[in-house]
Amino acid sequence: MGTLSLDVVSPILHRAVLACLANAIEDGDDTSAPAEFFHSPAIHALKEEIIRTGKKLWERQYVDGNGGNISARISPRWVICTPTMCSKADIKAEDISLVDLESSQICGDRPRTSEILLHLEIYKAVPEAKAVIHCHPPYATAHAIAGVIPQGNLLPEQEVFVGPVALTPYETPGTIEFARTILPVVRKHNTILLENHGVVSWADTITHAEWLIEVIETYCKTVMIAGQLRSPLKEIPPEKIADILAIKRKLGLPDARYPDDPEAVEMDLAPHLFNRASISGTPSPQEIDQLVNSLASQVLDFFKEAHADRS
Repeated sequence: MGTLSLDVVSPILHRAVLACLANAIEDGDDTSAPAEFFHSPAIHALKEEIIRTGKKLWERQYVDGNGGNISARISPRWVICTPTMCSKADIKAEDISLVDLESSQICGDRPRTSEILLHLEIYKAVPEAKAVIHCHPPYATAHAIAGVIPQGNLLPEQEVFVGPVALTPYETPGTIEFARTILPVVRKHNTILLENHGVVSWADTITHAEWLIEVIETYCKTVMIAGQLRSPLKEIPPEKIADILAIKRKLGLPDARYPDDPEAVEMDLAPHLFNRASISGTPSPQEIDQLVNSLASQVLDFFKEAHADRS
């Protein structure tokens, strides 16, 4: 069974449970459902994750002033996001907005980020995307300004989590034209350099999207330093890159080097395996944790029995 454990299974099940709650509430007839869900304990946990991530971005100097934005898809129709004109170090739960996929603000006292169109285009193009982060880390942004794609195949971490780097052409930020610049590359790249602007990443969680920003920023910095020591830089051999791609496929991460084959990447689609059902109210975080723990134990028991049968 390898490394399968509660630490691996529980986060996947937690995301699936939240997605089921969102779908169930959307199926109801109560016109207050969006507001009800937006203020529920389940979504409060995601708001807290946005707040923690905003502080990390600011502390690492990946954003300054009111720059950068964070969002999370909470259902097939709704997205929560950071507000415009607010430092990511100062975000509070009450600052976060709820929008639909057409960018209309449904809930929230502060106007949603002006870059929400970029996030929504990613969500529409990539069903697996559950979180999006846009920010301006210095070394990665320097590459975006210079129009220079960093040399690839130099570090395993970069190749596993990000892979070949895409660079999109400049358009005026906040416009639909800008948002759509990512469409040719976003399915095969989870982290993209935006020319003369910054970086955007998508992932299955807010925290994982922030990890991708850290990976690309560290990579761009390291490549710049290494380039001062020798040129050209020695790349990982092609046969070893093939090993890395095999790892990526198992992790369900996209890569432009996969064959043009719908089976080439096995994305985590667990939330879509659950049937939608109408519910009233929303469970508490403690009830959600209890459900996740119970399901995780059952999943581990199932794999243990399957492994024993094959032994």
